[in-house]
Amino acid sequence: MRSFIAESGVEEVCLDYFADLRWDVLYGPDIAPDEARAERTSYRDVLLEDRLRTAIGNLNPSLSPSVIGEVIATVRRPESADVLAENWRIYKLLTTGVPIERRNDSGESRHDIARLVDFEHPENNEFLAVNQYTVEGDQSTRRPDIVLFVNGLPLGVLELKVPGEERATLRGAYDQLRTYAAVGVNLSETDFSLI
Repeated sequence: MRSFIAESGVEEVCLDYFADLRWDVLYGPDIAPDEARAERTSYRDVLLEDRLRTAIGNLNPSLSPSVIGEVIATVRRPESADVLAENWRIYKLLTTGVPIERRNDSGESRHDIARLVDFEHPENNEFLAVNQYTVEGDQSTRRPDIVLFVNGLPLGVLELKVPGEERATLRGAYDQLRTYAAVGVNLSETDFSLI
């Protein structure tokens, strides 16, 4: 069966849905490394770090820039080569916050939590859908159709298929998403391995 719509058309319709839901929408190559509006220095970078830094500062106004840097370092630093274990770790950081230790003005140590997402007031978060977002791993480079970011964190990957295409099966999409997870396992220590 031949399709009358190209995959780019399916992508465009999907992005329009996100725009209707008030998500910001960007074209991945526009924010790629070495572009005028670059938002990362390397294709190995998965986080949109400036967006994450801004969100952490807005959600945790008492944190200094150096503590915000430590929070980001905690998020970026994998503790396991197992992608499922890393996803669980990131899930806990997202839902309960990042534990931090800092000194108050009198020099006393204080334990606190830095929020990455505001679940009580979703309007305080930044929602971004990026299509054609290239990610380079140790073994290969992948470009998911759409990556969904909340506060600069990649929290969803959409792999779109054209209705009616022979290869547009649930199994095919699942297998393709599994290859993205494999790239995440092989990323260097400095990269966020959620996808």
